[in-house]
Amino acid sequence: MDRLRIVVVGVGHLGKHHARLLAAMPEVELVAVVDTNPDRASEIAAQYGTVALTETSTLLGSVDAAIVATPTTTHVEVALPLIDAGAAVLVEKPLAASVAEADRLVEAAVARGTLLATGHTERFNPAVTAALPLVSHPRFIEIHRLGTFPDRSLDIDVIFDLMIHDLDVLLSVVGPDVASVEVVGVNVLTPRIDIANARLRFASGCIANVTASRISRDQVRKARFFQRDSYVSIDYAAQEVEAYQLVPEPGARPAIRGGRIETVRDEPLRLELADFVDAVRAGRQPAVTGRDGRAALALATHVSDLISKDAA
Repeated sequence: MDRLRIVVVGVGHLGKHHARLLAAMPEVELVAVVDTNPDRASEIAAQYGTVALTETSTLLGSVDAAIVATPTTTHVEVALPLIDAGAAVLVEKPLAASVAEADRLVEAAVARGTLLATGHTERFNPAVTAALPLVSHPRFIEIHRLGTFPDRSLDIDVIFDLMIHDLDVLLSVVGPDVASVEVVGVNVLTPRIDIANARLRFASGCIANVTASRISRDQVRKARFFQRDSYVSIDYAAQEVEAYQLVPEPGARPAIRGGRIETVRDEPLRLELADFVDAVRAGRQPAVTGRDGRAALALATHVSDLISKDAA
């Protein structure tokens, strides 16, 4: 295949990084950047030597792939015409504003026979890819994703902004069979939920306790996995992993062995884009599919609905 012709739609806080990384890939031609703000589109286009547009209509049918990094409420209206035109599409998380809209995207990609990926970057975090092979049958999982108050993503609550990352990781590790969910959520600085906790019990018996906050003084992004005779800890931000295991000693008490696992630091978004580009060129499924994004969105929606019901 020749260089992959890609457009980035939405070059705000995250989309501009998509453009930066794609422009540096030799196997990619960044055909254009699109943004409803013409000044922003022109600024990013000038930085990376491409064309600035305010809509995608003139590109339909002439690009191989697209990145959709627009506000969540616009994902369907932006992505569907690209899918219908045969482009492979990576849509930033959450995949859509509702499960019904996510279904429309998934079904359209299947019908058109094109690739649909979801932008859950934590799956590409080197700490995650190093740690998850060590996690087989977790019994208890503790996850904290705490951040300071943002200047963006206030159109969605903390569940869809932050917690959904960890719900996606949980589903990839434990599986889709969630037996029960207990939740609490509080809106503190905005009309939407700013801090939330969900306690999920899976059919396997595993329990996961997940906390997400965007009103914390310190930034914390950590996960701990406890399973029989072993423990695995991930620091997402530092991209560090620690693992310990109980090892039987003949004629003596068991020994605890382990320590830090070697990881190679990298930018998760770059790894995500490299996977997407390779998937399109090789004709394979991406590491995080549209169906994966739909599953994470469905679970996040369930958590959100339970919080709303509890607050009513």
